[in-house]
Amino acid sequence: MSVTRPHLALEVDGAGAHPAAGHAGPAGDIAALTARVTTAEAAGFALVTIADAALPPPGGPARIEAGVRASFLSRRTQRIGLAPTLHVTVTEPFHLATQLASLDHASLGRAGWVVGADHSAAVYATVGLPRLDGAALRQEIADGIDVARQLWDSWEDDAIIRDRVTSRFLDADRVHHVNFTGERFSVVGPLITPRPPQGQLVVLGADTLGVTGRLDVALVAAPTVDEVADRARQARADGAPLVVADLDVLLGADRLAALDAVAPWGPAQRLRHTGSAEDLRDLLDRLAGLVDGVRLHPAELHVDLPRLATGLGRRPVTGPTLRDTLGLHRPVNRFATAG
Repeated sequence: MSVTRPHLALEVDGAGAHPAAGHAGPAGDIAALTARVTTAEAAGFALVTIADAALPPPGGPARIEAGVRASFLSRRTQRIGLAPTLHVTVTEPFHLATQLASLDHASLGRAGWVVGADHSAAVYATVGLPRLDGAALRQEIADGIDVARQLWDSWEDDAIIRDRVTSRFLDADRVHHVNFTGERFSVVGPLITPRPPQGQLVVLGADTLGVTGRLDVALVAAPTVDEVADRARQARADGAPLVVADLDVLLGADRLAALDAVAPWGPAQRLRHTGSAEDLRDLLDRLAGLVDGVRLHPAELHVDLPRLATGLGRRPVTGPTLRDTLGLHRPVNRFATAG
């Protein structure tokens, strides 16, 4: 009996998951990033994620913000999903929603959003706010996701009418104010961008954020398959439509000792595979009954990604939008339903 393969995602930021990767390959400029993403697209990956931090990496050069990198890639790719990490804790929700809606338009419906939640005191200091933690932080994240979703719905799908006879570009009755008030921000709306092609972008986030029911895809990072299975069951019970497991990958275990001699990898915080492509395929088959997808974190992107592209075989992308590819329905506009 054939096994339904899980969707494959790929993290493309940086040089790789192994701490010595930066010593062994290119640091990851925009040309290298473009090559990685086009390689993943040719191999049939469902999407790439682009990690980011609110502060520059210690001891390294500042990198281009993930949303900007995703926008650059949107016109250099055709099928693969693009999901940058944007931090709701230090980004004005109106600007965040606008940037992501614009990415969805630029990519013709292939955009996602990895919900970032940097919340150290140093990060909050960049926007002049006191640090949040615990329940207050969870509420801040929840409010950011809620207001983004409302803003994406603030234009109904048929708001733009382009009626030359009456010189009307849009129907103002189909553009809505959201009137959202949270603890640390308020938004009146509407968005300055028409509704995204997907209606709502695909929202991904860690199951540890405390907002699993507001996500489209819960990201699970655990070091054993049994723990992944338990966390996946809980994420679904909490309302996540899809669950994706994080997996470190190093193809060719003979490389591990040399990398560890430069900088030890340390204990696994998520699933880790060091070995052959065949054994990796077996692991993916095992995970297929437990999760809906797997996000790969190659140990060295410039080494492992080409091996993954050939070793896993080409995987078909099933739809023109990221929602189509992942099997997620296009949400009905809440304002159209209410009206």
